Amino acid sequence: MDRKSLSFLALGLVVGSLLAAVVFIGVLRSERGANAAAGGQKTVLKLGHVLDQSHPVHAAMEYMARRAGELSGGMLEMQVFPNGQLGSEPECIEQVQRGALAMVKTSAAAMEGFVPDMAVFGLPYLFRDDIHYWRVLEGSIGQALLAAGDPVGVHGLCYYDSGSRSFYTVDKPILRPEDVRELKLRVLPSKMARDLIALLGGGPTPVPFGELYTALQQSMVDGAENNPPSFHTSRHYEVARHYSLDEHTRIPDVVIFSKMIWDGLSPAMQGWITQAANESVVFQRKLWQEQTKASLEAVEKAGVKIYRPDKAPFVAATAPLYKEFEGTRVGVLAEQIRAVQ
Repeated sequence: MDRKSLSFLALGLVVGSLLAAVVFIGVLRSERGANAAAGGQKTVLKLGHVLDQSHPVHAAMEYMARRAGELSGGMLEMQVFPNGQLGSEPECIEQVQRGALAMVKTSAAAMEGFVPDMAVFGLPYLFRDDIHYWRVLEGSIGQALLAAGDPVGVHGLCYYDSGSRSFYTVDKPILRPEDVRELKLRVLPSKMARDLIALLGGGPTPVPFGELYTALQQSMVDGAENNPPSFHTSRHYEVARHYSLDEHTRIPDVVIFSKMIWDGLSPAMQGWITQAANESVVFQRKLWQEQTKASLEAVEKAGVKIYRPDKAPFVAATAPLYKEFEGTRVGVLAEQIRAVQ
């Protein structure tokens, strides 16, 4: 072969190599584009709540975030923002509705303005015990209430245990229903919560949870009501030294997702998030039981007086609240819940 032929052969090999490289790069770019279109890029989801980082519910959300990352192989990243950094519960729910925030953990009481049927959880002494409570939440009634938010832009993801709510006060304990009279008590952002305190003769006073310590300290309110872990982790026990375990309501926490954002996720991502949420519920229930016991021991050691009043007078005094809802959707739901075995 002469020198000229060798030159053409070499040129051909170079051109061929360049063409192969171009084709390879084109295929690689196409694969990247396909992966991105299929959701291959990392999706970041923000989750807001008002509780302290030491709270067991916060630990459950961190667990859910970790599991979502593991199940998705790193394609999903949940960022949890505690302490009301993204707003109060009602504010966060509105952000979720608009699609400005992916998720929020909120009390079911704060959902009343968005899903009116959730008001049923605010009825006093609705659940017989822990077994009854979880049978309702995990059964058809609880799941229907989770789904009831879809038409207003909030997709219910799961329930977290939030225990029973009891009264804590600054100056004197609440041992009988009559002791509530004329006391200014902080309540959840819920009509049902306000009505319950008003029925007992108290002054229901809505105060954002993040501002409650100061409100107690400065006598803006005489007391409040909440579960043991929240009473402890909020450090409200430093001001309110009387804790009466009347356990008048058991209102679950709810994790809700923006329907707008949820509908834009792939089925695979929705499945990972659902699985992570369900696993976090199991984790949270066990942690909640442990933390409730530890919290009561801790506040008692810190000098708080814990009372266990007879519940029968409280049950009788709050019974008229049920009559108010007879024949309504909430009243029917209450009957159905009480019938669950």
